[in-house]
Amino acid sequence: MTASLAASQADLDAVEMVVRKAGTSFYRGMRVLPPDRRQAMYAIYAFCRLVDDIADEEGSLAEKRHGLAAWRDRVAGLYQGQADDPVTRVLLAAVNRFALRAEDFIAVIDGMQMDAESTIVAPDLATLDLYCDRVAGAVGRLSVRAFGDASSDADRVAFALGRALQLTNILRDIQEDAERGRLYLPREYLQDAGVPLDPVAALTAAGLPAVCERLAILAHRHFATAANAMQACDRRAMKPARLMGATYAAILSELERRGWRRLGERVSLPKWRKLWLVLRYGLF
Repeated sequence: MTASLAASQADLDAVEMVVRKAGTSFYRGMRVLPPDRRQAMYAIYAFCRLVDDIADEEGSLAEKRHGLAAWRDRVAGLYQGQADDPVTRVLLAAVNRFALRAEDFIAVIDGMQMDAESTIVAPDLATLDLYCDRVAGAVGRLSVRAFGDASSDADRVAFALGRALQLTNILRDIQEDAERGRLYLPREYLQDAGVPLDPVAALTAAGLPAVCERLAILAHRHFATAANAMQACDRRAMKPARLMGATYAAILSELERRGWRRLGERVSLPKWRKLWLVLRYGLF
C-alpha cells in the first residue's frame, strides 16, 4: 500500500474531518485514491473551503482582504518550508510530494477575492472565463498533480473540466445566487436574449431558458474537450477526474431535463446512480 503523506496522524485526521463535515460527495469520490494522494486532495479541498468561507461569510471588505492576504502569506510560507496548522502542514507535505505549484494556490485566492471585492452580476464572457479558471481551473491544476499526472495534457484536462464543472454549478445555483444578489450568467447571452441584468428580475424573464440552454451547450463542449484530453493522460491517474466529469455531466443532463422554469427544484443524483458512476469511472 502507498505510504501516507509525511504528516502526523492528528493533522491528517483534522484535515479529513474538514472534508467530512462539509457533507460533500467529494469525500466519497476521493476514496478511490491511494492514501498519500487522497490526503493531498483533502488538504487542497480544505484550503479551498477555508478561503471560500472568507469570501462568502459575513464581514467587512477590509476583514476579507486581511483574511485572504493572510492565506497568500501562508502559501508563500509553504515554499519556504513553513506551516502553522493542520491544513498548512498537510499542504506542505503535499507540495513536497507532488510538486504542487504556488501560482495555482494564488489563483484560487484571486478567484475568491473576485467574489469578496464585488457582487458579481452578469459578468462579460472574458470575466466569467477568468473567474472559472481561478475558482475551478486552478483547483484542477492542483488536483491533477495530486492524482499523479503533471503533464501539459493533464493541465488541458484541468482547463476544460474546471470550466465545465463551474458552469454546471452556475446553472444549478441560479436562484440561490439571485437570493444573494448575484448573477453569474454571461452578460452577452443575457443581452442577446433580452434578459434584464438584475438577478431577481432575470429569474422570470422570458428569455432566461435560452440563456441557460446556451450556457449548457458551452459546458457540454468543455466536458467533451476534457474527455478528449484525458485520452493522452495517465489513465490510472485520471480516474478521479473521469468520475467527477461523469458525475457533473449527469447533473447537467438532469438540469436540462428539469428545464429552466422550475429553478427552485433542486437537482441531485439518486444514490444508485452515484454508485453506478463510481463503479464505472472510479474503479477502472
